[in-house]
Amino acid sequence: MTIKRIHTGSPFEAKIGYCRAVVAGGFVHVAGTVGQGDDVAAQCRSALDTIKNALAEAGSGFEKAVRVNYYLPDASEFEACWPVLTEVFGDNPPAATMVECNLIDPKYRIEIELTCLA
Repeated sequence: MTIKRIHTGSPFEAKIGYCRAVVAGGFVHVAGTVGQGDDVAAQCRSALDTIKNALAEAGSGFEKAVRVNYYLPDASEFEACWPVLTEVFGDNPPAATMVECNLIDPKYRIEIELTCLA
């Protein structure tokens, strides 16, 4: 099986020892991704932009998403992301889970992990 690793150049990839996405076995597995912005909706959109770029490099896209996990330190903020998620996934929504948990830094309001068909 061929494995392709996709790096974004983030300093955390080298520090922590991971890559943004791995293409293997017919799937693209995207690592948990945070975004920048002043609120959860802006961070959600920013994270999805980073994911979109990784998927493009992998030859995939959101229309091939099969599974998504959302991690938020405050579950009550998730509803603010719904319009962004509906816009991105449109008619091709993946199976989804939202988990309330701590993230690596309190400034992050959402982390998104995605699996797509390659």
